[in-house]
Amino acid sequence: MNNSTRQGYLAAFGAVLIWSGFILVSRMGGISPLLSYDVIAIRYATCAALVLPIWWFKFRFKLWQPKFIVCSLFGGLGYALFAFQGFETTPGSQSAVLLPGLIPVMIIVLSVVVNKQRHVWSKWFGVAVITSGIAVLFLQEFLVQGALSIGHLSLAGAAFCWGIFSVLLSRWQITPWQATASLAIITCTIYMPVYLLWLPKNISLGMSELWGDILLQSFYQGFLATIVQMLLYVRAVQIIGAANMGTMMAMVPVIAGVSALFVFDEPVKIGLIIAMTAVSIGVWFANTQFFVNKKHFANKKLTYAKSEHA
Repeated sequence: MNNSTRQGYLAAFGAVLIWSGFILVSRMGGISPLLSYDVIAIRYATCAALVLPIWWFKFRFKLWQPKFIVCSLFGGLGYALFAFQGFETTPGSQSAVLLPGLIPVMIIVLSVVVNKQRHVWSKWFGVAVITSGIAVLFLQEFLVQGALSIGHLSLAGAAFCWGIFSVLLSRWQITPWQATASLAIITCTIYMPVYLLWLPKNISLGMSELWGDILLQSFYQGFLATIVQMLLYVRAVQIIGAANMGTMMAMVPVIAGVSALFVFDEPVKIGLIIAMTAVSIGVWFANTQFFVNKKHFANKKLTYAKSEHA
């Protein structure tokens, strides 16, 4: 492995760790005195404050285009409202299975519906494995509680919004910088007036007791999870390719899920372990060219054999 490839995998692993930590930190915000509306405000106010000067002075583009607004409504506002509502009521270990698992499923299915894209069999096999794992988790919760919680449905809604966002990025050829800047600035511009005027909030209550939570969410949500992770992700894709980066993302459910069991002292259930394992395997298949490579290798052998006989 040369130095460039090593740097690519280090960047990929950094993105995986930040994404895993995002689930844990978001769950911490969900069980803190902060409301989900507060966490969203902290996330996008911080990110916009960091991104706005860079956009204005260095890499400015026409921001208020319809395509950027639509992407921000799905990938910024819709995703955040659903995701952080889900983190308030869903255990961290289950969130670690649901969100990273459902996102590739939504992206693959929606890319077929919206972009008429064709996928190799390995992706559909991955979708089937992920769906089976999540079905086990849902069945376990249904048998215990008699119904799925609003948190589970909210995380599914978040995955749907991110799936739409991802498909539109591909359809409209939006660059990573355009996506980062528009999500930060447009989402903040739309959300903050509504939040300040009408939405319930806890930030103003006992501010001295909430500074630790506010600083944690500001640093992680507004800086690490939005800016640093995007830079690491793009860097990794440039060096090792999108398929290898996607394969690395299969570690997120395991890292975040196992960590959540210890951090939040959550119970270990057999259904959760099965779901966590199935989702990780499914994410790996959904982001690899395993079947295609095998077929390609077989075709190369057949071609070589024919040339030998000739």
